[in-house]
Amino acid sequence: QVRLVESGGGLVQAGGSLRLTCEASGRTPSNWMGWFRQAPGKGRDFVAVIRWADGGTYYADSVKGRFTISRDIAKNTIYLEMNNLKLEDTTVYLCAAANGPIVYVRATDYRYWGQGTQVTVSS
Repeated sequence: QVRLVESGGGLVQAGGSLRLTCEASGRTPSNWMGWFRQAPGKGRDFVAVIRWADGGTYYADSVKGRFTISRDIAKNTIYLEMNNLKLEDTTVYLCAAANGPIVYVRATDYRYWGQGTQVTVSS
């Protein structure tokens, strides 16, 4: 089992920045760790993922150039640095982990999930 705990969400003005953290414990590391976001009543949308073995990263088009995913191998932790935040980035962000092979944009391919952290961007 893998336990994921997110932190770092909050309220920020449009154009501002936040950094999300996801700490993994248990049977780590997972081959893939990433971030999804989910609006109320909707499905989980892919945001970014990092491949643990070599640090390879992939992003949704909507966040490319604004968000950066990174990892700390020693801490079994990933981060999501979010810059130039927009109103439409407001939602719950969830950390996810999977062992490959996976289709990394597909939420159902991830076995482990955190509880989520709220990000609210105000005008």
